[in-house]
Order: sequence, then structure tokens, then C-alpha cells
Amino acid sequence: MNDNVEKDESKSSWVTERFSCSLPKIFKDLRLQVEEDVKTRNGLRPNNSPYEFSVTDNSVTDFTVLLKVEDAHRSVTFTLAEHAIAVRDDKGDQMFEVDLTFTVEGKCKLYVNKEERELWQVRRMALEDLMFRAY
Repeated sequence: MNDNVEKDESKSSWVTERFSCSLPKIFKDLRLQVEEDVKTRNGLRPNNSPYEFSVTDNSVTDFTVLLKVEDAHRSVTFTLAEHAIAVRDDKGDQMFEVDLTFTVEGKCKLYVNKEERELWQVRRMALEDLMFRAY
């Protein structure tokens, strides 16, 4: 009986793993992690800093990280599209897209420009210039 239970669990666990590797799920995880990145970066600002970072939801499928500096603004926008997650700069130009693959081994792989990336690397690629170039 235990063997049958183990076989049934292994057969059904792929569904959970595959769900975890769906664009909406990865987009949600990305949104939460970006928010933590913004909180961390704001916490590293010197006292009386003339700049601040924030995250705004534009829609269910779109959020923006904004750098506010006195009268200037810069931003990076993440958009959940049908077959990828698009990352655009404040001019609307696409920086890159994130594609997903669920491998035959049951692993979730993220790709940017056909190169495998981890979620933290995607966040760094999108936000490093915004968060560290001038400050």
C-alpha cells in the first residue's frame, strides 16, 4: 500500500511543480522579491537623501520600480505578457524578456537572451542601473 501512495504522490507532484513554473506564479514571486529589493535599497540610503525608490502596481499584469529624485524620475517596468515577462525602461524600450521552461527533470528554468538565469539575476539585470548608477 505504501508503494502505491508514493507512486501516486510522484505522479501528482509534477502538477504542483509545473504550476510553480508558470509565468503568473513567477511574476508574482518576482513582484514580491522586487519589493524587498526596494525596501533594502531604501534602507541603505544616507539620512536626508534626495532620492527614494518605490514600487507601484499599474495593473494586475504590470508593475513599476520608480526612482524619484527631486524633479526627475526614472523607472523600470515589469509586464506579464502571454509568453514571457517583459522588462522595459522609462522610455518604454524593452531591456529584455524572461522566458520559462519546465524541464523533463521537473525543474523550472528562467532564460534571458537564451541564457539561464536565476530570479535574483533577473532582478539585478533589471534594477542595478536604476538603483546604483547615480547613487
